[in-house]
Amino acid sequence: MRLLALLAALSLVAAACGDDGDGAAETTTAPAATEALEGETGESEEEMTMDHLGDGSLGVVQVEPGGAVQIRSLEAITGDVAFLGLPNQRATMLAVEHFGSIHGFDVEVGVGLDDLCSSDGGQAAAQIVVADEDVLGVIGTSCSGAAVAAAPLITDAGMVLISGSNTSPALTSDLAGNVGENRNIGYYRTAHNDRAQGEAVSTFVLEYLGLTKAATIHDGDPYTQGLAQAFQDFFERDGGTVTAASALNKEDTDMVPVLTEIAASAPQLLFFPIFQPAGDFVADQAPGIPGLESTVLMGADGLLNLDYLALPQTAGMYLSGPDTRFGENVNQSTGKTADEFLTAYEQLYGEVPAAPFWAHAYDATTLLLEAIAAASHVDADGNLRVDRQGIRNYLDSVQGYSGLIGTINCDEFGDCGASRITVVQNLGGEENAAASMQNVVYAYAR
Repeated sequence: MRLLALLAALSLVAAACGDDGDGAAETTTAPAATEALEGETGESEEEMTMDHLGDGSLGVVQVEPGGAVQIRSLEAITGDVAFLGLPNQRATMLAVEHFGSIHGFDVEVGVGLDDLCSSDGGQAAAQIVVADEDVLGVIGTSCSGAAVAAAPLITDAGMVLISGSNTSPALTSDLAGNVGENRNIGYYRTAHNDRAQGEAVSTFVLEYLGLTKAATIHDGDPYTQGLAQAFQDFFERDGGTVTAASALNKEDTDMVPVLTEIAASAPQLLFFPIFQPAGDFVADQAPGIPGLESTVLMGADGLLNLDYLALPQTAGMYLSGPDTRFGENVNQSTGKTADEFLTAYEQLYGEVPAAPFWAHAYDATTLLLEAIAAASHVDADGNLRVDRQGIRNYLDSVQGYSGLIGTINCDEFGDCGASRITVVQNLGGEENAAASMQNVVYAYAR
C-alpha cells in the first residue's frame, strides 16, 4: 500500500511538471480498464477478440444498417462461350437467394460482369470490380484465360476470386505439390484441376478405346493448352504416342492446313479440347482430310454444351468433363439438392443449363457466403464488420463441406473441387443433345 501511495504521489508531481510554457499543467486521462482501444483497422480490441475469423491484416469492410453485403459475378455472358457463363451467373443468383441474409444483412450481386472468355475481358472487368472497395469477393471467371488476368487484380485488392469452371493447372498447382505459374493467394475454385482430366482422358483412350496413337490441338489459351499438355504427359507416361501436338488460332475457320499436317502422323484419335466456333470447324472438316477419315474425334468440357452436341458433325464424338451425376447430394448451406436447383432454374429461365458447371458455381457462391459470415460480426452500432483476411482463413480451412458436387475440401493451392471426370458419347441430333450430356461411357475419380 505504501508503494502504491508513493507511485501516486510521483504521478502527481510528473503531471505538475508537465508545464506547456504558460504555467498550465497538461494532463492526459488514461482509458478505463473497460474502455476499448482502437486498432489500426478501426476495430476495438474487444471487437477483434469476438468470435469471427481474421486479424484485420487485409482491412475490414463495414456495412452500415440498411446496407447490403457486396459480392460480384464475373462470367462469360456474351459471345461464343455464353453457354458456359450464363448458367454459372444464374447459379450464383439462385445460391444467394437460397442462402438468405448474413447476420441480418442482405447480399447483393450487382450487375453481372462479362469476362468475354479472354485475358482482356477478364482484366477490364476486374478493374471495375476493384474500383468498388465494398466488394468482398467475386464468383468467376468462366474461362481460365480470363482468370489469369483478373485474379491478380482482384486478390491484390484483398478480395477473393472463386471459380466454378476454371480448370487450368497454372491457376493452382500440378496436383503434385508444385505451384502453378499463375497462382494467386486469394484464388480458389470448385471446378476440377485439368491434371486430373488429362489423366482421365489418357486412361479412357488407352484402356477403354484401346488406342495408342493420338494427336492434339490447342488454341494457346491456358485452359486448352494446359489440358492438351496434361493428356500428352499421362498418355506418354502410360505407353501411348502423341503423333502431333498442334495449335490453331481461335479465329481460324479453315482447319485444312493444321488437319493435313496432323493426318501425316496417322493418329488413331484426335483430341481437341478447344472452344466454339473453332471446335465446330475441326469436327466438320477432319473427316474430309485423307488419313483422318476414320480417326476418332474427342473434345472436352469447353465443347460440352447443348449447342455443340446438336451439330450434325459432332454425332458420335466423345467429350470429357465434370461428373454431373450428383444424385442426392445436398448443399449444406441451403439444404438444396441438384434436382431442386434444376427445378428452380427451369422455372425461372425456361430451360436447362446448357453447360455442366452450374453446380460448381452454386457451391462456389455458398462457400463465399459462408466465409463472409464466418469473418464478420455486428458491432455495437449495428454495423456489419467483415474481415477480408477472415474470408481467406475460412476458405483455406474448408474440409468436408457438403455441396451439390459432393464433398468439398480445399488444398493449399486453392483447389477445392472433386477430381471426378466422365466421358460422354454424343448420340447425335438436337433432340438427343440433353440425353447426350448424361450418356456416360466412362468414369474416373482421382
